[in-house]
Amino acid sequence: MKIIVVGCGRVGAALAQRLFEDGHEVTVVDQTSEAFRGLSANFRGRTLTGDILSEDVLGRTDMANAEAVAVVTNSDTLNAVLAHVAKTVYNVPNVVVRNFDPRRRPLHEAFGLQVISSTSWGVERVQELLVHPGLQSLFAVGHGETRVYEVAIGAAQAGRSVADLLPAGEALPVALNRGGRALLPRPDERLQTGDILLVSATAAGAKPLAALFTKDEEA
Repeated sequence: MKIIVVGCGRVGAALAQRLFEDGHEVTVVDQTSEAFRGLSANFRGRTLTGDILSEDVLGRTDMANAEAVAVVTNSDTLNAVLAHVAKTVYNVPNVVVRNFDPRRRPLHEAFGLQVISSTSWGVERVQELLVHPGLQSLFAVGHGETRVYEVAIGAAQAGRSVADLLPAGEALPVALNRGGRALLPRPDERLQTGDILLVSATAAGAKPLAALFTKDEEA
């Protein structure tokens, strides 16, 4: 794929390096040439220096022929504007924008952009580990309103049905891994020690689920 990465800070440099190593045609743009020092010595993609919003620099990126653009500078305003330009002016099919300050995330959302907010994700993950230490989160949907959790079934939960363990209306079974094989669990499926149950739950559903497992372990 022909991919453009705008911003060569820690995130941009690491992203560009990984994309290059995966075999993609990568162009990295930054306002200062010193930023490219973050790239590995084996990086063979293109590097462009200058104001990315200038007509000259935009033209040299060949953005009109790009298949994807990642805008990952530390300026939320620049990220939102440039991502909007890539999407609406250059018709890039896949545009991903970095959100630096969570308070400004609505700016990106107003443009209908795909947003990655590492700060928001980090805060949510730390909170989750503090509040729900018994649950392992695999990934979040949306802005974290719903998550998929991995739950290891121990002796205290063995013999119970899937429906018995999940808070009604706030959690649903996604899959059950038993002996290395995955299956779709029925509500009346009896769990066994060593099972790994994947559960989709809201924050309201995760709290009683975590409390249930903590209580069982303490007993």
